[in-house]
Amino acid sequence: MKCIYVLGVILTLFSSGMALEREAFTITSYDLNLHLDPQQQRLGVRGQITLRNDSAQPQRVVALQISSSLNWRSIRFVRNTEPQMSADSPDFGQSVQFIRQPFTSDIDHTGELSEAIVTLPSEVASRNSVVLAISYEGVILLDATRLTRVGTPERVARHSDWDQIGKTFTAVRGVGYVTWYPVAMESQNLSEGTAMFAALGKWKARHANSKMALHVELVTNAPDTPRLLVNGKNCAASEDTSNGFAVLNGCAFDHVGWQNPTLVVGNFQETIAGPVRIHSAAEDDSVAREFAKNEERVAYMNQDWFGAPKHNLDVIDLADPEAAPFEAGSWLLLPLAKHNPSVEQTLLVHQFTHVSLESPRLWIYEGTAHFAQALAAEKDGRDAALESLAPHRDAVMQSEKQPGEALFEATEEVVYRSKAALVWWMLRDMVGDAALKRVFHAYRAEDDQSPDYLLHLIATESKRDLGWFFHDWIDTDAGLPNLQINSANARHTTGTNFVTAVTVANSGNAGVEVPVTIHTLAGDFTQRLEVRGKASAVTRIATPAEPVEVVVNDGSVPEAAASGHRLKIGNDGEK
Repeated sequence: MKCIYVLGVILTLFSSGMALEREAFTITSYDLNLHLDPQQQRLGVRGQITLRNDSAQPQRVVALQISSSLNWRSIRFVRNTEPQMSADSPDFGQSVQFIRQPFTSDIDHTGELSEAIVTLPSEVASRNSVVLAISYEGVILLDATRLTRVGTPERVARHSDWDQIGKTFTAVRGVGYVTWYPVAMESQNLSEGTAMFAALGKWKARHANSKMALHVELVTNAPDTPRLLVNGKNCAASEDTSNGFAVLNGCAFDHVGWQNPTLVVGNFQETIAGPVRIHSAAEDDSVAREFAKNEERVAYMNQDWFGAPKHNLDVIDLADPEAAPFEAGSWLLLPLAKHNPSVEQTLLVHQFTHVSLESPRLWIYEGTAHFAQALAAEKDGRDAALESLAPHRDAVMQSEKQPGEALFEATEEVVYRSKAALVWWMLRDMVGDAALKRVFHAYRAEDDQSPDYLLHLIATESKRDLGWFFHDWIDTDAGLPNLQINSANARHTTGTNFVTAVTVANSGNAGVEVPVTIHTLAGDFTQRLEVRGKASAVTRIATPAEPVEVVVNDGSVPEAAASGHRLKIGNDGEK
């Protein structure tokens, strides 16, 4: 009877011309109790979620999705306001009508979700919230279905989608891998290019300030209690092996969207190296100690640029020696058995940046971490750093062939990772190391409430007004510059000295400050030149020897094309 009622509501919804808006609600708060049983490979969850109606219209129907290997048990309405009610209260809400249905989507490793279509007792007005009590349970097994059905070889797929609750080792990632906490998204398909990753990016941005509180109870009857790890803050461990349980209380996530709540269980040994905690399997203990040697130099560079780590960085040893590494907030998960110092150092730099500079804005949070990797590569010279940025330049050049989104609110990875890294590098070249370091040290995530917060911070520390650059590269998507040397005229002054006037045109819409270099037999001489979009500019460069060639852009500025950047200068100084 209940199902007939709910089906009637949904049919009425569709017949009235209204579609189900799966993304109408943002889950602003999760308060979940987890029961984890490795021997049964099972997960049971109960708790509360707070949903805010972010659509412009009142909503009465909510879609909630979990992995297809989990089953909805109950959903109860608590109230239309956010204050919490104890789950032990006898009047803990009322049952609501909902139907369960399979929902094909590749945001889960199984390639399918278990969706609950919930009919609320009354409509929720725009920007108002509703609190629901939920309960679900099931198994989480190794499953690479979504990858194999798009043609990924089985072996490769299983090393990528390595999530499972295992009898000896457990590792389960959140949104985009295993939907072990409820979400609400439209169906996504890996075969549709980057569409799924764009959708996940939008979900992360929308839930950047969503919060999660976890209480985890681990069933353990083993003589040696395995370590239970959660990548949240303030996790307090308590073990009661006499009752066969290990418990973590108070695990908190302040930014669910980009922290990717993750669970790990294993027999780990802990190695401390400064702010880094390495959780390794016994057989990888010697590798862990060697891994720790990378920490000191990486930590020094990151602290110099971004400040002291705000909390520990945890490195988790994955049981599968071929498993693909993964970052989850302040965690780095990788197989220590496959020891590669250069790769590990690159990954450490990325994660150190995350634990030192937090931001709800994806382009700052992720862009600075990729920028830091280029800084680390610069130990071998500027050319090495620019070479490390080459994949980002190539990705941005491809993406900018179509109209894109503004960096400030970016949800596509190529924008908030690759373009952001390049923008930070350009800002560094424009304001200098000292000023940008002061910006990073002064940045406060809680104060970043307006679009011009960072612009004002940079202006304060650098004494430069970069409003034009922010407009073209951050606040809007003006595309890429397209630079061309129009002329280079050298004039002999005194002795062996020359002055060369170089005119650079920019046929693109995005303004830029670009390096202009004169090559001579006595060396290279560079000045920086600001060239606004659809304009040209002139710089004059003095050299102590006759100029041979002029070069515009050393690869630090992404462009729409890669031609017109070199010009030979003849003896008469004419083009």
